[in-house]
Amino acid sequence: MAYNLCSSPSLFQDVPSVSFSSSSSSSRKFKFRNMSSSSFQPFPCHSFTSQSRTLLHAPHVSLQEPISEELPAEGKSPSYYKSSRIWVNPRSPRAKQLERKSYDARYTCLVNVAKSLDSCNPSQEDVSLVLKILGDRVLEQDAVTVINNMSNSLVAPFVLNYFQRRIRSTREAILYNVTLKVFRKSRDFDAMEKLFDEMIQRGIKPDNVTFSTIISCARVCSLPHMAVEWFEKMASFGCEPDEVTYSVMIDAYGRAGNIDMALHLYDRARTEKWRLDTVTFSTLIKMYGLAGNYDGCLNVYQEMKVLGVKPNMVIYNTLLDAMGRAKRPWQAKSIYTEMMNNGLSPNWATYASLLRAYGRGRCGEDALFVYKEMRGKGMEMSTHLYNTLLAMCADLGLADEAFEIFEDMKSSATCLCDSWTYSSLITINSCSGDVSEAERMLNEMIESGFEPTIFVLTSLVQCYGKAGRTDDVVKTFDQLLDLGISPDDRFCGCLLNVMTQTPKEELLKLKYCVDKANPKLGSVVRYLVEGLEEGDGEFRKEASELFDSIPEEVKKPFCNSLIDLCVNLDLLDMACQLLDLGLTREIYTDIQTKSQTQWSLHLKSLSLGASLTALHAWINDLSQVLEAGEELPPVLGINTGHGKHRYSDKGLASVVESHLNELNAPFHEAPDKAGWFLTTQVAAKFWLESRDLVTA
Repeated sequence: MAYNLCSSPSLFQDVPSVSFSSSSSSSRKFKFRNMSSSSFQPFPCHSFTSQSRTLLHAPHVSLQEPISEELPAEGKSPSYYKSSRIWVNPRSPRAKQLERKSYDARYTCLVNVAKSLDSCNPSQEDVSLVLKILGDRVLEQDAVTVINNMSNSLVAPFVLNYFQRRIRSTREAILYNVTLKVFRKSRDFDAMEKLFDEMIQRGIKPDNVTFSTIISCARVCSLPHMAVEWFEKMASFGCEPDEVTYSVMIDAYGRAGNIDMALHLYDRARTEKWRLDTVTFSTLIKMYGLAGNYDGCLNVYQEMKVLGVKPNMVIYNTLLDAMGRAKRPWQAKSIYTEMMNNGLSPNWATYASLLRAYGRGRCGEDALFVYKEMRGKGMEMSTHLYNTLLAMCADLGLADEAFEIFEDMKSSATCLCDSWTYSSLITINSCSGDVSEAERMLNEMIESGFEPTIFVLTSLVQCYGKAGRTDDVVKTFDQLLDLGISPDDRFCGCLLNVMTQTPKEELLKLKYCVDKANPKLGSVVRYLVEGLEEGDGEFRKEASELFDSIPEEVKKPFCNSLIDLCVNLDLLDMACQLLDLGLTREIYTDIQTKSQTQWSLHLKSLSLGASLTALHAWINDLSQVLEAGEELPPVLGINTGHGKHRYSDKGLASVVESHLNELNAPFHEAPDKAGWFLTTQVAAKFWLESRDLVTA
């Protein structure tokens, strides 16, 4: 961020644009010309030889001569800084002489002095040798011009000291401020703080420019906490931040983690219509993203465009990253399209954000397209991006694609496989039931120096369960305990799921594992596996205690698997109790909907066993409606959803359809609505009444 040398009107407005008074009645302002550097070479660091004098006087400009403009009397305001320059007739015989004495020629020489200082040794002696060319009568404006054009933070303090000993300054803060600007150019924040301490020790009061320069340096040095600290010091020195400083502090507070203050300033910025830069908007978007307020990210983006601030690559990449965190791949795609339409080409960060967004959103086709485009452009992948792709492939069952990506990863010179990498590959093999390949990957993982994690062992339990290798499931469970890993809820859910695929005669082996992993779950399973009597509501009580003890996100998987196990063991009463418990505790929601024209049963969030149990319960409810003398709606429907998991041999729709055929139920698949089975009121009533007669 650029700041004027001094924001107050008492001295300089902008050093490179200084103007002088003249005797001319008509005046105009001018800016110094950018003269060719070839005419003025940097001064040498050693004492000035005859050669250096020749070099300095090549354009016949003397820095010790008074300039052609009128100089102010001592102790009076330098009004010549604000007035205009005399026009010189180029045809005049004195034109060249006057031009040599003009301040723009003098300014060019002062800039060359600054360049010489940047290249000299940081010592008072060498600095004095360079500045000797200015003579004894050094103007404050000359000092400001020299320091303002320097960039060497090691030499600048010596230059400041030189001028302080020779100039009776009207406002000493100005020389300190331009020296602070040199430190900002060099990003030397420590030196800046030391110079500020010197100001205070000498009794020089800092002004707004002092603080704004320090704060902006903290910003470019990525020290947001220091920016906040210096901002909050301003009031104690009687300084009031201006709009620009306030705008910078939105970014600083956001980066420092003070979200409330950043948002407070942002609200004020909108009300008072401050000008905010793209860096501040980027911080606001990132801040909202980290807080999980993804709509806030989009609102800031829209407000930014309304204010006429053009988004750059940083803004787009920050937005794409936020949409990836939000698992909103469709919005990431929309933002990417807008970026391309605005003529910006994606860079590595853009592709990385897109990969994360598509990977987390399980958009396999889009993620693989981005991956191939990156590789086609010769861009290197990171281990994290490879792992994101592999995890997506594991979730979607893209086994061939996963192993192609894995081979590419192994051939990379910059990426190393880690525990996450092997975990995803073992998961893919486990879900497809490929035991030998899962074991091979496990061995490769161990040989690479990684211990199996609970995620890996969970996948292996699933794999052995699919293959019907119950003894290996028990062996893996014992291995988990030997590694000192405590079984988590996901692992227990996997054990339950394996039990639904295990023959009845081997269930006691798995019951041993469940008892050790989760005693409350073991108590419920014991009723099912050992065929215990339900007692006076004891089973329901045990199940209720189980659901009270587990997190919300695993209640439905647990309930689904327990009902599946009941169905497999022909314990339909217990299955119905678990379903009822799931409904009353809102583990299952929106299973049934009713309108004047249609009643529907929604099964797509249930497992196979839970779906069949819910179907039977719904049919019984319909029979009770008829027995009560009430009317059914014109249409009855069952919604199974049309999706099918890649690893499942058959989808829910086919299982439900087969069961409806066994019941001779008059539901038929809707030709225009995939996953829906419909029937009419008349057909359903006839079937239910005939079914009740047969039952009776």
